[in-house]
Amino acid sequence: MEDRNNVTEFILLGLSTNKKLRILCFLFFLLCYLAIWLGNLIILISITGSQLINQPMYFFLNFLAVSDLFYTSTVTPKLMSNLITETQVISYKNCMAQLFTTHFFGGIEVFILTGMAYDRYVAICKPLHYPIIMNRQRCNSLLIASCAGGLLHALGLFLLTIFLPFCGPNEIDHYFCDVYPLLKLACTDTHNIGFLVIANSGLMGLVIFVVLMASYFLILYNVRACYAESRRKALSTCSSHITVVILFFAPVIFVYIRPATTLPEDKVFTLFYTIIVPMLNPLIYTLRNTEMKNAIKNVWCSERFWEGKLTT
Repeated sequence: MEDRNNVTEFILLGLSTNKKLRILCFLFFLLCYLAIWLGNLIILISITGSQLINQPMYFFLNFLAVSDLFYTSTVTPKLMSNLITETQVISYKNCMAQLFTTHFFGGIEVFILTGMAYDRYVAICKPLHYPIIMNRQRCNSLLIASCAGGLLHALGLFLLTIFLPFCGPNEIDHYFCDVYPLLKLACTDTHNIGFLVIANSGLMGLVIFVVLMASYFLILYNVRACYAESRRKALSTCSSHITVVILFFAPVIFVYIRPATTLPEDKVFTLFYTIIVPMLNPLIYTLRNTEMKNAIKNVWCSERFWEGKLTT
């Protein structure tokens, strides 16, 4: 496809042209990126090093942490390097690769969140059947389906973009290669393609968001008849999930549900689901989760854990 184009590289305009502001942004995103890795690695090690890995909710949370790390790593390192270098260039091939990988891991995250909502629905609304329904085979199937869903979502956007001709200009008014800024640069009519992007991203995000919120409201309705302790635990767990769902889906819907246009606010909203949410996820899922906090204490404060580290 590169042979059809006059454009062999793109210039990412990024967040700002002010040098002082760019340095401040670099320091901020560096701290965010370190926090993302630290928080999600703590969750990964705490779950895999404890009995929580055998519980479906934490099985999904474990892979949500993995997808968070891959997802934000498709965007944040390039963003930080552009903030401290004069050249903010990305090659055509790397741009297409970034587009695909960002939406691939983002799609996986969306479907893992859906699997977590299904797990909570079965656990609270059908507790007697929960061990049978949410067995390890079912969990593995949902995880594979999440990866397949992410692949189909990313492949659809990739195929819509890779066949577009780019003959100039080559300045992307964003901090990474996303589909709408690229459609804006294409040397052809992208009106119909814009509607396909809405169906693939915006409409899909809206439908999944509505389904997730409906499932959590159904869960909250059913917990009314539970005992006080069970109700408190269910409310605490669901509130964490609902917070993550709103923080992730609200900006996604804002960016992708409208026709193929770009707004200055898009960069701020995109920062939420590419950097801020992956950073907050470990805090949201641990601060109000007694089992998770106990697992962190048991794993990280155990003598056997540190003895193993010292011997290696």
